[in-house]
Amino acid sequence: MDRSSNIAIVLVETQSPGNIGMVCRAMKNMGLNELRLVNPCQVDHPEAHKFAVSARDILYSAKLFPSLEDAVKDCEISVATTRRHGKYRQEIQTPEEVANKITTQFSTHQVALVFGREDSGLTTGEVALCRWQSTIPAADEYGSLNLAQAVLIFCYELFRQSKAEAVMATRQLADSVAMEAMYRHMEITLLRIGFLNPENPAHIMRTLRRVYSRAELDEREVAVLRGIMSQIDWGTNEFKGRKVPVRSD
Repeated sequence: MDRSSNIAIVLVETQSPGNIGMVCRAMKNMGLNELRLVNPCQVDHPEAHKFAVSARDILYSAKLFPSLEDAVKDCEISVATTRRHGKYRQEIQTPEEVANKITTQFSTHQVALVFGREDSGLTTGEVALCRWQSTIPAADEYGSLNLAQAVLIFCYELFRQSKAEAVMATRQLADSVAMEAMYRHMEITLLRIGFLNPENPAHIMRTLRRVYSRAELDEREVAVLRGIMSQIDWGTNEFKGRKVPVRSD
């Protein structure tokens, strides 16, 4: 699903036209196109044009608002980005957690990712207007990121997880019948070549089940694995059991 149409990047009182241009470029890199500006500096400025490069269409179509409340009033989900923690800044999520929730639980909702001023970020009142809070983990020595860098990290997480969701949506995972047939075939083959202990084959088979459950195999992958085991079966027709090391005295 293309989620670019329902995700807006909101910049509050941005002070540098160059940063607005770089944000436009970061957004376009990751497939987003809706930019909302709250009381910004001069938008039609040579620096903004220069740094937007091939994302000037986003710059030209940016929407201006007098307040953050106006900018996010149509959004069911709004995310305040903040570096500071405190009494009114708790339950702060990472960009990965935010992107995961947006792509898996709120894919049809209008979402605003809100970024504050370059020098002071968002005020406590502005953070309170947003439903969620998020921060980018960074080194204690210097945790302040450039505005465009911060926007890019959030946009990248949304892009990455949206692509992952799209790939999963197109894959037809193997059903339990196919998986159980594979496990039975695998157990017979591994017993035959002496890999499993015939007195307790379930011990290793439980581990293999966990491995392949995590892999989330599709039908073709199950068929490939069963083909490997069939070839092992064919190649071991004369197998006489596990080799026992010859001891020399």
